[in-house]
Amino acid sequence: MTSILGLGSKVVKDIREEADSEAHKILRTYIDDRQDKDNDETGPPIPGILHPGATGVTYCTDRAIANGYSHEDKEWANLGQGAPEVGPLPEGPPRPQTIDLTQWGDDVNEYGPTTGIKELREAVAKLYNQEYRQGMDSQYTYENVCITPGGRAGMARIAAVIGDVYCGYQIPEYTTYSEVLSVFKRLIPIPTALSAKDKYKLNQEQLKSEIENLNLSVVVASNPRNPTGQCISGDDLKELVELSKQKTTLILDEFYSWYQYPDNPADLGKSLSGARYVGDVNEDPVLLINGLTKGFRLPGWRVCWVVGPKSVISAISQSGSFLDGGASHVLQKAAIPLLDYDRVQQDKVSLQKAFRKKRDHVLARLESMGLPVSIPPTATFYIWLDLSPLPQPINNGLTFFEELLKEKTICVPGIFFDINPSHRRNLFHSPCHHFVRLSFGPKMEELDRGLDAIQRLLERQKKEPHLFGTK
Repeated sequence: MTSILGLGSKVVKDIREEADSEAHKILRTYIDDRQDKDNDETGPPIPGILHPGATGVTYCTDRAIANGYSHEDKEWANLGQGAPEVGPLPEGPPRPQTIDLTQWGDDVNEYGPTTGIKELREAVAKLYNQEYRQGMDSQYTYENVCITPGGRAGMARIAAVIGDVYCGYQIPEYTTYSEVLSVFKRLIPIPTALSAKDKYKLNQEQLKSEIENLNLSVVVASNPRNPTGQCISGDDLKELVELSKQKTTLILDEFYSWYQYPDNPADLGKSLSGARYVGDVNEDPVLLINGLTKGFRLPGWRVCWVVGPKSVISAISQSGSFLDGGASHVLQKAAIPLLDYDRVQQDKVSLQKAFRKKRDHVLARLESMGLPVSIPPTATFYIWLDLSPLPQPINNGLTFFEELLKEKTICVPGIFFDINPSHRRNLFHSPCHHFVRLSFGPKMEELDRGLDAIQRLLERQKKEPHLFGTK
């Protein structure tokens, strides 16, 4: 296997194809899972076992570890992982510190239902009705909610109950969808590339045409969008939800719904959800995925939910019985008071103020380096950074990523958001090839360490404009 500690001393004058780039060769080896029998780390192939691949963030972490990264090493900055800082924020509610199991008795140590405990399902339904459905006749109940051990588990449960259908989605998009679409073979992926000139806005007319002409049965979308940091909102979101009435199931990943950065202070605390535009909660085929991971900033709890028609909730409860077995009973109990409406509003306002400050800081520093962000994020905690103005070889995301590892900082190459389950496309032909995703989820001091590293990389490139992989 190619050395994972360095990329050689090759002089690169013009990189146009994967074969010209050591960074791309390493990724291809990883994707294809070409086992090296002499490699003690991987060992020989095991009969009957297929390597499922890994998400882009997992690949980036593996490459970082190969270059000396460890979570405890404070010289490193992780601007790659999609995780928010988890400590207290100014003006925010108290963070959970302890869990007293005695208040629930011994039964809390039993398995919980694969659909989730009723009390938490009721709390989720109540919060959605309070936030998005006040005054509407059709209201969510606990039967419209399924608790899952993480968002990926929610997506996997849904995928497991979808039949042989065409599934539409837009790129760039959340990396895990690639693995879901690869494993669940009955979903035939139909991608649509969003355009930077349209600010990555979903083309509703194009989607309508694809639903009609290609008979799309399912549409999957993150909203707010990971990785571009944009939103489908207002009338556009209403129109998207109404497309479900054309017998097309709409699956909305809404984990970043709290991460809104309004210019008007009066809009602080507002969040985003397709739940606002659902007509009948039991008839409209709209599924919403969210949880404690991003907004509540408790990713380690692995308590998430799917909201939708009760017939679908029943189905994914059954798929959960053989896929994951359900979320932690204890943490479900502990999550209930966190969904109190007034507490949630305080939590959202503090989050939006703190993360806007970080967003603006990162954007300003990038601009000072000559890397202005033409389409700044209006949501999420990600920056979709276009590297095309930079000189070769660091003007593509994968090489930029590898070179940035040498400065002890992690980002995510844009090609991982080009959801391409078969991995057939030449990576240099990807519309995401000249991008990286930077996360401003970490604390400010870690963000500055990472930005300092980017500055060093750019300065090093000026001194050694054609050297690739040299120490």
